Amino acid sequence: MPKLYAYTDGACSGNPGPGGWGALLVAREGDTVVKTRELSGGEAETTNNRMELLAAITALETLSKGAAVTVVTDSSYVKDGITKWIHSWKKSDWKKGKVKNIDLWQRLDAATARHDVTWEWVKGHAGHPENEKADELARAGMAPFKK
Repeated sequence: MPKLYAYTDGACSGNPGPGGWGALLVAREGDTVVKTRELSGGEAETTNNRMELLAAITALETLSKGAAVTVVTDSSYVKDGITKWIHSWKKSDWKKGKVKNIDLWQRLDAATARHDVTWEWVKGHAGHPENEKADELARAGMAPFKK
């Protein structure tokens, strides 16, 4: 059975400003890549954090059925938010609306619940091939919105 990976990244020109997100889905059998899928999109006025979240959300929502997947992100905000902070946010009823990007955190929480997700952090812009590809996809998603 192939192992699934989702490499995700967000980009923003200005913060807020035009932004994009990208995700590279990879299925591997051992060291062999058996299938890939590239996803990207963007918005005219957004923040980098929102784009990082949308990359992970879209990657997970794209998987049609429950799967074991490793999400690889260069965003500590996303990784720490979904693995650490979200538990206290939910216990405190999302701090009564004070959590930034609550709409996306709730969407990511729901998308994560459908799968068996492992979260990994990698240093961005450090030569990690799949992370660099996700960054390229995020910039491509942003391109139509840049003036």
